[in-house]
Amino acid sequence: MTRLTIFFFSQRKARVCSPLDGALESGHMRALVQRVHRAAVRVDGREIARIGRGLLVMVAVGVSDTDPVAKALAEKIVSLRIFNNGAGKMGLGLREAGGDILCVSEFTLYGDCRRGRRPSYTGAAPPDAARLLYEKFVASLRASLPEHGGKVETGKFQAMMEVESVNDGPVTLWLDTEKC
Repeated sequence: MTRLTIFFFSQRKARVCSPLDGALESGHMRALVQRVHRAAVRVDGREIARIGRGLLVMVAVGVSDTDPVAKALAEKIVSLRIFNNGAGKMGLGLREAGGDILCVSEFTLYGDCRRGRRPSYTGAAPPDAARLLYEKFVASLRASLPEHGGKVETGKFQAMMEVESVNDGPVTLWLDTEKC
């Protein structure tokens, strides 16, 4: 097993940054997180999930991702301090601010467009492996919210979906557990 350590150098200091407190051993997941007023997902024209205020999370599983990485990413997302506090600054996490999560599996976050015009998805996990880790990721999100009253809704894995959202801010973050 290899462990990724990233060194950041400034003018006078070097600091070591270990991704997600050591949870990353051999894989990384990607997530696009948007703070929303509301979001919904439809499959075959029928709404299957809807949330009010909260987070829309598009998540992709990579070929070498692991359970600890999925759990750490879920905890990171729930703990992100991207909701406004009483002073109007982003200082509250989802637990403190209250809200829900709509989680949608999206392997296209692994699209590599460095060559040509057709993206390559070789970094994305095969569907069976991705489904298993995606379900564990969603379970970790759900385990993080129950005492705070938030719910976690999902899209339909491997389905063509229509995702609708009304962004709040907008606040959009790209999380890649390969990076700090």
